[in-house]
This record gives sequence, structure tokens and C-alpha cells, in this order.
Amino acid sequence: MDEWIDYYDSTHTIYVSKLHRELHFKLIARDIIAYIDRPDQVVLDYACGEALSSNMVADACGTLILAEAAPGVRGRLIARFAPDTRIKVRSLQEVRNMPEKSVDLAVMNSVSQYMTADELDQALQVIRRLLKPSGRLVLGDVLRPEVGMFRDVIALLRFAAMHGFFRDALIGLVSTALSDYRELRKNLGLQRYGEAEMIAKLERNGLIGTRVRTNIGYNPWRMTFVAVHAPGVE
Repeated sequence: MDEWIDYYDSTHTIYVSKLHRELHFKLIARDIIAYIDRPDQVVLDYACGEALSSNMVADACGTLILAEAAPGVRGRLIARFAPDTRIKVRSLQEVRNMPEKSVDLAVMNSVSQYMTADELDQALQVIRRLLKPSGRLVLGDVLRPEVGMFRDVIALLRFAAMHGFFRDALIGLVSTALSDYRELRKNLGLQRYGEAEMIAKLERNGLIGTRVRTNIGYNPWRMTFVAVHAPGVE
């Protein structure tokens, strides 16, 4: 995962325009909010990235913890949200040291593809320890083995056409094809899981998961799972 952390900590071209970037994070925030049950809940966004619209999520909960591995991204999060006392920015190591049973809702969105299978296991074990007995994990934007890059392109173009940046999307796709991202994706690959495979992985880590109907974000060909503590697992 270190190479991906370095990539996202650099000046990358994963978003085709400023509008794409802003709309992407607003949509994710909206989808996360749908899982918040009460305004006093503690929400953990694990490996959150830039999380531009975190103020929207903070408006819907009591405390929002933004956990990010990339130090440059983490610094920007601290600078951006410093005035908002409801938002706490933490490293992944700091999250590992948080008290157990201290989180109502944990979100891992568009993260699993960049982790090795062992790294994801470790993250799931940390999150399970942090979740309150009634807590939930939302694991979103999971890539499926049978769905390739073509569907990602279609999803982006549909989203762009709906929101008025279709031309930028076409130009951005060409730029991405020539960028370090394509080379990194080719060399490292992206981790993919079938539905049953992910449910079994969650169970091995003490969580009972089910796939939900709607994925977080704009790509309907990726999967989102909701998981809770497995009965009898400490």
C-alpha cells in the first residue's frame, strides 16, 4: 500500500477537473450521512483521502475522525478543518491506539483495492476492536473481479454528463492513460473481491457483513457492504 500512499500524497491527476473533485467528495459525504443514525454518533472515516466535504458529515454526527496515512494529505486536512472542533484528524497509527468500543460508525470507502489481503485483514481487525457493540462498518466501492476498467470509464462519463464536465472527463481520461496512475495500476494491480469472498473475509475478521443495494459514490458496478460484530466474537 505504501506506493499508493506516496501516489496520493503527490500532485496526482486522478480527478479530471476541480468540479469533478468537489462533486465526488460531496456525493461520498451524502452517502456516508445516510448511514448515520443519531446526531451524537462518533464516525470514523478510515483512509479518508482529501475528504473535502467532511463538514457535511460533521453536521450530521457528534464527532468525525478523519484517519489518513499520507502525511501531506493529513496536513491539508488539519489545515482545512482546524476551526471545526467536531472534526479530528488522525494517522492510522493513532487510530490503532484509540480506546476500544469508541466508534459508532466506521467507513472505509474506495480503500480495499489499494491494500493487500493481509493489510485489509489488519485494518478490519482494528476497526472491529474500535466498534461499539451496536456499531457498524461500511465498506464501500469494492472492486469486483469480473468488472474491468471499461465500466469505471462508463461510470465516470455518465457522472460527467449529468453534472456538466463531460469534455473535461474525456480530456482527463487521456491524461490518466498517460499518467503515473496507469503505470502504477499496471505494476501493482488493484485488489478485487467477489461478493461471497468479501463476506467470508469479513467473517474471518469477526464481522458479519451483507452487501447493500447501492454503492457509495457514482460507480454502480462496485460494491458496498455493511458489517456488524459477529455474535460471540470478542
